[in-house]
Amino acid sequence: MDAQSAITTSPSGSVFSGIQAFEDAQRIAKALASSTLIPPQFQGQQGFANCLVALEIANRMGISPFLAMQHLHVIHGRPSWSSSFIIAMVNGCGRFSPLRFELSGEGDSLACYAVAKDLASGQELKGPTITMAMAKKEGWATKTGSKWQTMPELMIRYRAAAFWGRLYASDMLLGMQSQEEVLDVQPVTVTETSVADLNAAIAQPAPSPEPVAAPVEADQDELF
Repeated sequence: MDAQSAITTSPSGSVFSGIQAFEDAQRIAKALASSTLIPPQFQGQQGFANCLVALEIANRMGISPFLAMQHLHVIHGRPSWSSSFIIAMVNGCGRFSPLRFELSGEGDSLACYAVAKDLASGQELKGPTITMAMAKKEGWATKTGSKWQTMPELMIRYRAAAFWGRLYASDMLLGMQSQEEVLDVQPVTVTETSVADLNAAIAQPAPSPEPVAAPVEADQDELF
């Protein structure tokens, strides 16, 4: 039994739908995790669980597990697709004409949207317009080392494709963001040190109020 047929034995097609499907998936995941041809986040014992998740994603999308692993990136604990994979999935699914990108302006006025035709209805599907002004306001183009600063025309196409894909082909992408989108978002993290400092501050006793000096009685002679 090959990998693809092994993980589609259950009626629902999920590797977590039953004991037999889960056991089959574990054997496949163990073999994949021992390979050096898959990305590091799926290798070894630590990558075993990631392999199971990748098998589930691949099964739901109807693609090869190896293909899913090559284009699935785990960033800040969140799975995401490479933008090139999103474009390839849309162009190769047979539901739409190939994505094309309409660019206008240059420099700070650069703008782009993706468009494709629904082959079943013939309707032209236009995606949201991405602009450099948006990239700067959202902080995508202002981060240190951002590719938006060195290759804006490529990055604006990638973002336009990701927005188009989630709008018109979210079932294929399982609602996940692109790798570039996740990288552009700075996660809010709380360090152990900050938690310890906060707990210490809470544990500090409240300061005692300053004693109030008793009023000094005035000499009767001073009143006259």
